[in-house]
Amino acid sequence: MKYTLVFLFCLIFQNVFSQLPDGFVYVKDVIPDLDVELRYFTSNNFVGKPINSYQSNNLILTEQTAQALKKVQEALQEQNLCLKVYDGYRPQEAVNHFISWARDLNDTIMKPQFYPEVKKRNLFKSGYISSRSGHSRGSTVDLTIIDGNTGTPLDMGSPYDFFGEESWVTYQDLTNTQKANRQLLQTVMLKYNFRNYSKEWWHFTLRWEPFPKTYFDFPVE
Repeated sequence: MKYTLVFLFCLIFQNVFSQLPDGFVYVKDVIPDLDVELRYFTSNNFVGKPINSYQSNNLILTEQTAQALKKVQEALQEQNLCLKVYDGYRPQEAVNHFISWARDLNDTIMKPQFYPEVKKRNLFKSGYISSRSGHSRGSTVDLTIIDGNTGTPLDMGSPYDFFGEESWVTYQDLTNTQKANRQLLQTVMLKYNFRNYSKEWWHFTLRWEPFPKTYFDFPVE
């Protein structure tokens, strides 16, 4: 009886302190088979280290966005394809981490991989880093398509989070396969009410998002 009470207390404690704001969900609760790799929870990103406030690999989005993403996943699965998500809700503290990193012009350890042709001092002017992010409103996702059997991402012509024209949606110096893969992603996302961002083939925001002017700052945990 004693151990049962302790177990129940732990469950209550966990639920209280992991509760999301109203309107947000853990996306795996909506799409259990979704492949999630939050890059900012790892060192595999343009900063080269885990980003502040990313405390777990739990993808969080507004409920409307998660439901729309579920429709995308189901449509792709008919072609033996799936989604892989690299980022969703992003705390403002994480955005502030990006800002601090961008202002440190001496920290260029990840430049060869993520921004070889862009000078770090121009990241703000070029629109790659900003003081606010649509991700913090909870209805923006960064994602790609993967093979349903192998889990291998389709070739989109540039890596995720690559700063350069190669990542622009309209970039043309691609193979026919790369163009077709990008077109597939754009088509299926737009079909289910997501709008794209012209400089990042992986970036989509839900149309009529529920919190269009609110930037949240609770941690990803």
